Amino acid sequence: MKSIFNLDDKDDILNRIDELHPNSKPMWGKMSVSQMLAHCITPTKISSGEMEGKQRLIGKLFGRIAKKQLLVDEPMKKGLPTDPGFVVKNEPDFYQSQKELKDAIQRLYETDKNALLHRKHPFFGRMTTDEWGILNYKHYDHHLRQFGV
Repeated sequence: MKSIFNLDDKDDILNRIDELHPNSKPMWGKMSVSQMLAHCITPTKISSGEMEGKQRLIGKLFGRIAKKQLLVDEPMKKGLPTDPGFVVKNEPDFYQSQKELKDAIQRLYETDKNALLHRKHPFFGRMTTDEWGILNYKHYDHHLRQFGV
């Protein structure tokens, strides 16, 4: 499976982010392209340890089940619910968000992989390094497909 910790997979994501433009339209969902970029920054920073995400009760109850369903070798499905903490309501600057996301992905790629084992995902809880890499890749891929790249 593809992982953000694989150099070729990471570079693929960064190149696809470069294919976006301020007028890119979603093929599904309600977010604008700028909101989508900003939406992806927060979970990336949580993954790299730059921000802390708290696991809520629903994650404690259903996180493991959902994680197993996502750790299959197929793209994420359309229409999955968004954690309210990751919803972007304003209209961020496209170019600033694009650069910030790419920089955050690069920092995540360079992060100490052993430190990942001590972090908790806000929904899935504790994860292996492989799970962090796969789920981050799948999240970026999901939203880039949403905008046709």
